[in-house]
Amino acid sequence: MTGSLALSNSALASPRRPVHVLTLTPFYPTSQDDAQGCFVAEPLQLMSNLAITHTVVVATPFYRPYRIANSAFPARQSRYISLPGGMGLSSAGASLFASLLGTVRELHRSNPIHVIHAHAALPCGHTSALLGRELKIPFVVTAHGLDAYFTQQVAGRAGEWCKHVSQFVYRSAACVICISEKVRDQVLEGAQHREKTEVIYNGVDPEKFHPAAANSNASTILCVGNLIPTKGQDVLLQALAMVHASFPEVSCELIGDGPERAKLKETAAKLDLKTFFRGRRSRAEVADAMRRCTIFALPSSCEGLGCVYLEAMATGIPPIGCRGQGIDEVIEHGANGWLVRPGNVEDVAHAISMLLQDSQLRCELGAQARRTVLREFTLAHQAEKLARIYRECAA
Repeated sequence: MTGSLALSNSALASPRRPVHVLTLTPFYPTSQDDAQGCFVAEPLQLMSNLAITHTVVVATPFYRPYRIANSAFPARQSRYISLPGGMGLSSAGASLFASLLGTVRELHRSNPIHVIHAHAALPCGHTSALLGRELKIPFVVTAHGLDAYFTQQVAGRAGEWCKHVSQFVYRSAACVICISEKVRDQVLEGAQHREKTEVIYNGVDPEKFHPAAANSNASTILCVGNLIPTKGQDVLLQALAMVHASFPEVSCELIGDGPERAKLKETAAKLDLKTFFRGRRSRAEVADAMRRCTIFALPSSCEGLGCVYLEAMATGIPPIGCRGQGIDEVIEHGANGWLVRPGNVEDVAHAISMLLQDSQLRCELGAQARRTVLREFTLAHQAEKLARIYRECAA
């Protein structure tokens, strides 16, 4: 394959019956943030070559601001009534169904829908199950994270209701698409029946995320992710403090925002680390930052897969990720990246030291990382696998 936009010869060999997919998702790129939901939007652009068309509906609860659409990723927006927070999550799908039914029924009359694809069991999966039952349309649902039943996100009785509704969604779906084997394990562990599941890893565009023309002489550690405790930025800063004496020139760039920002800035100042908080950045800016950095590190302890690891790998940068997460199905320790134990500062410090002091090892890992992506983790791979699922369901 010569790039992210290349599809296999078998995929293009013969004409196929067009398939119309209704995509329901709570996350999708906006004019302000083209990274939000990019893992949903980007594969869709390749599917027209596979005779797959999409109508995308972005579900937004009434208490969140109206989202301005991103012109590169056309979508409709549907607002629905729901209680804020976890208390309203288990019933949000029914509310979204009520607000969408008339619109979807009319769409189905004018342009028959063959498959509904929901992203996350709640609320969109529940809505899709109800729409599918009402309109006799099969649906699939993608589980994007390790909290497949929302019991970590929502505590107590409300969490139990979320689990109950999620079980109904997975049981009703023609297929539960999981972004890693770790996510599939979580889905099956909580399932009441042996649901049909399939793992389809997220893909990356290796043309957008391509290596730098020349190796950088900088000693920069890049971390991209929401600034929340599970992402492990605090662990990374503590590890950098441990190696600072041996590598005084090392700096750290943090891309992302979130509730931990003030605490992390305080930690960086206390440890006297050269740390730059970049906030949210566009996809192009993230790709540029990856080409400038020496090592990518995200010691996240709750990661279904993590597209940013794949993006770093596509740019030829050695990634540091955690064992026991979805990404350890992609990163082979010591071959195309480095794996550490979650929450272990010493492991992260050792990994950074090893990679900073050995430029040949960095180059070898980075080159193999990109080869790994090109072999099986591009957007084209993801698009072809999704298209196959749609056709099987529509048959």
